[in-house]
Order: sequence, then C-alpha cells, then structure tokens
Amino acid sequence: MHDIRLIRDNPEAFDKAMARRGLSALSGEVLSLDENRRAAILAAETAQADANKAAKSVGAAKASGDEAEFERLRALVGEKKAEIASLNEQAKELDAKLTDLLMGLPNIVADDVPDGEDEDDNVEINRWGTPREFSFKPIEHYELPAVQDGLDFETAAKLSGSRFMVLSGAVARLHRALAQFMLDVHVNDNELTETWTPVLVKEDMMRGTGQLPKFGEDSYQTTNGWWLVPTAEVPLTNIVNGATVEEGYLPRRYVAHTQCFRSEAGSAGRDTAGMLRQHQFEKVEMVSITKPDESEAEHKRMTRCAEDILERLGLPYRTVNLCTGDIGFGAIRTHDIEVWLPGQNTYREISSISTCGDFQARRMNARMKPAEGGKPVFLHTLNGSGLAVGRALIAVLENGQEEDGSVTVPAALHPYLGGKTRITAEGQLA
Repeated sequence: MHDIRLIRDNPEAFDKAMARRGLSALSGEVLSLDENRRAAILAAETAQADANKAAKSVGAAKASGDEAEFERLRALVGEKKAEIASLNEQAKELDAKLTDLLMGLPNIVADDVPDGEDEDDNVEINRWGTPREFSFKPIEHYELPAVQDGLDFETAAKLSGSRFMVLSGAVARLHRALAQFMLDVHVNDNELTETWTPVLVKEDMMRGTGQLPKFGEDSYQTTNGWWLVPTAEVPLTNIVNGATVEEGYLPRRYVAHTQCFRSEAGSAGRDTAGMLRQHQFEKVEMVSITKPDESEAEHKRMTRCAEDILERLGLPYRTVNLCTGDIGFGAIRTHDIEVWLPGQNTYREISSISTCGDFQARRMNARMKPAEGGKPVFLHTLNGSGLAVGRALIAVLENGQEEDGSVTVPAALHPYLGGKTRITAEGQLA
C-alpha cells in the first residue's frame, strides 16, 4: 500500500509512476477522499471540544439555579454527541474507501525497470549455459517414453478435472528429489531457515501480501473463509504481520516447500498440454524480510540463490528484468529466471524474484524499531521461487532426454535417487 503523505507531497510524481503501470491520473481521487476524511475528523474533534465545554458548564448552570441555561446546555451536549457520532461514522466510511482505493493500486516500480507492454519487452540481464545440441529432434516432457507410465493426466482428470496430474514411480521420485535437493542447497549453503507453514490462510493474510482484494479470482477460497495459498510467499511474509521487530532481528530469510493452488483465471487455452500450468503444484519458496537499506542487495542475493540451483542441475537459463507491463502488482522490481526447454525450443519462466520495498509491510503494518532509537519504520519484504518444482522436473526431463527414450538425470540428484543416474525408456530408475 502507498504512503498517503508521499501522494500529498508530490501528486504529480505519483501520477507519473502510475502512468508507467498503464493507469490514468489517480492522485486527485485519492487526495479528495483524504481531504474529506481529514475534514470529518477535524469537525468531530471540534464538536467534541464544544461538547466538553458545554458539559462543564451544565453543572454550573444547575448550581446557579438557571434552569433555562441548564436545559439549553444539556440539549447542546446531546446534539453534539449525535453530531460527533455522525462525523466519526462519516470519517470511518471515508477512511475505508481511501484504504480500499490504495489497496487496489500497484506498487511504484524502480527507475531501472524497463518500460514496456508485455513479456516481449523484458530485458535480458544474464545468461548461463549453452543449450544442448541433439542428434535427434527433442520432444516435450509429456511425450517422452520414460514418463508414459509415471505422468498420468487421464486419471487426474477423472479425479479432479483438467490441469491436474498424477505422478508415480520414477517420475514421482525424481519430483521429490528435486524438492529435497533445492531445500538442502538453500538451507545448507544459502543459510535460509527451513520453515513449514499452513497452506490455508485467513483473508487478512492474502490482503497483506497483495493477492486481495484485486486478485481473488486467481485463488481458491474454502466455504468457511480460508484461502488456499497460491505460493508460500503468503504465510512466510505474514510471519511479521502486525509486528514491530528490533533491528537486530533482521534479516530473516525463510524457505518452505509447499503445495500451491491457483485457479489460472484468464489463462484458458494457454499451456494446456503437459504439466507446465497446473491448478495444484509444488514450489520451494524463498522469502526475505530486511532492513530498508538492505533490500536492494538482498534482491541480488536471492536471484543468485535461484540461479545457482539451475547451474548445479546443469540447466541453461537466462535472467530477465521484467518491464512495466509484465511486472507483478506488489513488486518494485522482478527478475524472472527462464530455463531452457528443448522440447519447446524456448526459455520458460521457472522463478520470479521480487523486491516489494515497504509495499507489503504497510498492508501488514509490519515495522522495524531502529537500533539507535527513534520512530519505528516499515521493513522491506522480498520473495522468489527457488524453484518451481514441477517446472524443474520438466526441464530435467527435456534436457536429459536421449534418443532411445530414456532420460539422463543430473549428477546433483544422484544421491537423492539412491545412486541411480537415469530413467529408462520403460520408466524405471537405473
């Protein structure tokens, strides 16, 4: 959420920032609500002062025997009480409208975020690895002989409908190995704190990280009000919801492996084949909570943590700086990491690393108490995939495919598979 004081101080700069997001000038509407809200609050305070003054005079009028003045003052106190209640209710309604408006506005992007309309305008900032040259035409993951018995979309459709999958045998074990490998690297080498969190959260938690109120259709809500998390960003970031922490408490670096749930609203017809876009999937998610002056460095650190996973797996990738038309709602800056998929002959997103500044902290009312004293300040939050497990599985299968239908597994995963190094064309670990 935005700082209303910054909008008051420089409405032109705010409108310019929103224009980069493709939004028309909004400062006028914001400031009108803010002005009316503050006027109602001031009027209520003035009426309260008048009521207090009249209340003090009531006793004196009674004691002096001035019955007419006593009745006038008593009536005035009653009128002022009704006026105060009305003004307070008006201020409350205006405050709610202002909050809803600010809650629905995206974050201001960093100056170095490129202007653009969509993913075609993203700017590449790093590339690693050389795509393998195959002596045969590579195919997509779901076409591989090695996975025909282990990747079952028909049974999943019977159980749950489209955009679900059932994994079994060697494919399921490889999927689990990838998640375990990612966690081990992040915990042992990157010094993140492994965390296990609920996947059902309260509505306020979704609001705190920006999924609500604007993007409710992208997620699932239970009949009793809980929300299924679209990513572990929601519970991990909200660990500090409503908290004021000491400066020495930061930074906090969390990692969690969870199920994730997304309705994929608006993606009809996109990536319907295979397991690239699912309603239920797994991610290893990283979240950092930092001091305001350390979030820029932390963004670079988190990007390297995600890139390193792909490098250890030997998977070619590129990293791009998302443009204004492609960046997420709550982000100041986002680095997308795209892994090479030979079956599609292109790079596809496998991780998004975002720094949000104090945008989420304001929504959550999460603050830091400076070590040198003074007024608490809003802390900074960051999040990123480290990595999407299902998409990593796709990349491992496609990049490791052999002409005989088998799949060669990256060496980094061999210890997690009992020393096995490949999936045969018949779907067995060997």
